[in-house]
Amino acid sequence: MAAGREGRKSATAFRTISEVSSELDVPQHVLRFWESKFSQVKPLKRGGGRRYYRPEDIALLRRIRNLLYEEGYTIKGVQKLLRDGRGKIQLSEEQEQGTASPAGENAESRKELKAVLDELVEIRDLLRSVAR
Repeated sequence: MAAGREGRKSATAFRTISEVSSELDVPQHVLRFWESKFSQVKPLKRGGGRRYYRPEDIALLRRIRNLLYEEGYTIKGVQKLLRDGRGKIQLSEEQEQGTASPAGENAESRKELKAVLDELVEIRDLLRSVAR
């Protein structure tokens, strides 16, 4: 599929494994592996085994990715969270409409903002000490 067409898909449109792989920055084989480890991940399969992911599938995969890569959980730990319902995803209205940013982006933005804030506080303190 041409890259230009991806941006025009509806937020509720199904995505192929290559689109999800690109969106989550995870190799396709990892998505297939997660599918075997997490029974909650159930993409639709069409002729020839081609996978189609719904928005809720993508949200769940994003949560799994965050738990594994950002929060440091193991596969077994994430399985337990999902089994217990603590790793469950609730789609916000923004996510359903495709206007929310991925969780990883929010965490990264917070880190960047914190670094900028710390630097500004340091500059303020330096200016106060020079002004005295």
